[in-house]
Amino acid sequence: MDIAARRTADPAHWNLASAIRVLSMDAVEAANSGHPGMPMGMADVATVLFRNHLKFDASAPHWFDRDRFILSAGHGSMLIYSLLHLTGYEQMTLDQVRNFRQLGAITAGHPEYGHVEGVETTTGPLGQGLATAVGFAIAEEAMRAEFGADLCDHRTWVIAGDGCLMEGISHEAIALAGHQKLGSLVVLWDNNDITIDGRVSLSDRTDQHARFAAAGWRVLSCDGHDAADIDRALTAAAQDDGRPTLVDCKTIIGFGAPNKADSSKAHGSPLGPDEIAATRAAYGWSHEPFHLPNQIVADWRAIGQQGAAARAAWNDRVDALSDDARNDFARRIGNEVNPRLNAIIDAFKVQTLEAKPKVATRKASENVLEVLNAEMPENFGGSADLTGSNNTKTGGQGIFDADNRMGRYLHYGIREHGMAAAMNGIWLHGGFRPYGGTFLTFTDYARGAMRLSALMGLPVVYVMTHDSIGLGEDGPTHQPVEHLAICRATPNTLTFRPCDQTETAEAWEIALSQDATPSVLALSRQNLPLLRQEGGENLTAKGAYVLREASATPRVVLMATGSEVEIAVEARDALEAQGIATRVVSVPSMELFRDQPRDYRVQVLPEGTVRIAVEAAVRQPWDWLLLGERGHEDRSAFVGMEGFGASGPAPELYKEFGITAEAVAERAKALL
Repeated sequence: MDIAARRTADPAHWNLASAIRVLSMDAVEAANSGHPGMPMGMADVATVLFRNHLKFDASAPHWFDRDRFILSAGHGSMLIYSLLHLTGYEQMTLDQVRNFRQLGAITAGHPEYGHVEGVETTTGPLGQGLATAVGFAIAEEAMRAEFGADLCDHRTWVIAGDGCLMEGISHEAIALAGHQKLGSLVVLWDNNDITIDGRVSLSDRTDQHARFAAAGWRVLSCDGHDAADIDRALTAAAQDDGRPTLVDCKTIIGFGAPNKADSSKAHGSPLGPDEIAATRAAYGWSHEPFHLPNQIVADWRAIGQQGAAARAAWNDRVDALSDDARNDFARRIGNEVNPRLNAIIDAFKVQTLEAKPKVATRKASENVLEVLNAEMPENFGGSADLTGSNNTKTGGQGIFDADNRMGRYLHYGIREHGMAAAMNGIWLHGGFRPYGGTFLTFTDYARGAMRLSALMGLPVVYVMTHDSIGLGEDGPTHQPVEHLAICRATPNTLTFRPCDQTETAEAWEIALSQDATPSVLALSRQNLPLLRQEGGENLTAKGAYVLREASATPRVVLMATGSEVEIAVEARDALEAQGIATRVVSVPSMELFRDQPRDYRVQVLPEGTVRIAVEAAVRQPWDWLLLGERGHEDRSAFVGMEGFGASGPAPELYKEFGITAEAVAERAKALL
């Protein structure tokens, strides 16, 4: 490519884009770590986007009606850090850029939500940004339908690379977006034909144009280094024709580096001082590292202020609302907890005590959602093609689709990973509290996005039914045994396994009260009796509590969750009948119990007793309650699963694997 010709064709654009390139080169070189090639290659596209098309105001990073810019190719993080600094985001100082990838800096190796304003979502695992962006676009459509275009009318722009499009999650996201006709979603494909190993052709031959078109996308193309051609394509992309849009931006990775451009050498390591010097010469950039000419800075800062008038006009429209409407809108876009939540749950628990239902906790969850969704318009539900099994849809929600943006229930299809990522995006956009369902065993498929929910601190709710061998005949492929352990091992995640409808209601109350922690609700397929004999305080919030007290000072403490609490109660009755004082402790949330004061934990789990944990899953998460918390190895046991399940009716499986009241009672007596 004739670099000199590019420099003279549009000097103003060239200088703006060059500022991105040199900052990226310098920061990666200073850190001796990073990916300089992608920001260098996409600098032209990003410059045209921010200069001519992106609706934003750098002085107001949280303005609700801004366009969302998502760098799905998160390894090229210096692209977004350069843009944030140049356009004038207050937090992104030059010192932060200098300290790229250093401990304590907000310029992490991959962009992290919550660390720096202007980063809309954490990206790093490739494809996650693209899939999360689908959730942003869903929420934008739904909020626009509910509140009108005067308050919500913006786009979601994504820069994605070849790696994003190879990851399996991209297929789920692309298909979902195309089906839902998310016309406000534009993906800019950094088509540079390079991965870490070398040419894309080493591992892939997909016709991406045909792929996206087949999924219902509009496909456009441009020369990713020709500002006029980029502007033409982005202008066309902004003309919403009812389809999401892919813009194929043909670029050169490491653009301008004489010896490393268009090769994997520019992908994942610093260019080196000699190559940087040669690249500077090619750019006509004679300034020292991290030095930016005043005029270029001023031009970029002017770009950062272009959205101020649009933001002021939007603020005027919000101010013109009635007090009630304005307050409700502010609560919704701030993702604040519904003030009616606690009263709704309290009333439901009273009704539950009167009715004493014997239902599966998946059905109990549906019963809770029926009363919640009727009064909480922010609840946005869905399922990965298991609506009738997860019991996640309630009356009056309506189906969200291309013909009804007012619907609050989305059929995600058989796309667990895509669903989880989209829920992250729905929350991050603002306006809704998303929940979605699948089988607990398929947390395996959703795992990447679930981990990011925890990492970003997003209180989305995962409704995971068919939580044990109790699902029966579907067999070990569908019977989760290790999945509770995985969820409990994930930092900043609440895992609930309620034993009846009361605990299920309390788990929902807690989950919908969170502002920075996702929740997993592990729910049964089989019917369970109402074991809680009193309402009042939310005891699930304590994590563990005494469900059945011993007739005297307890000699045995039986701990259990979910469907196995009933087994523990039966074992307790049998032991009590033999004169053995036995307490049953329900443990709906290990995380919340761990957070309780020590005095409370001592009260629930006294020293010197035999302790037995009962759960139709693996033992691993239980050792801290069996051996820690004043427990002793020679006076503790676990009744549960040691391997995978089997296909057969649930009652027979519980007998086959020794998870019965009789087995629990015998184990207790042996330990005594």
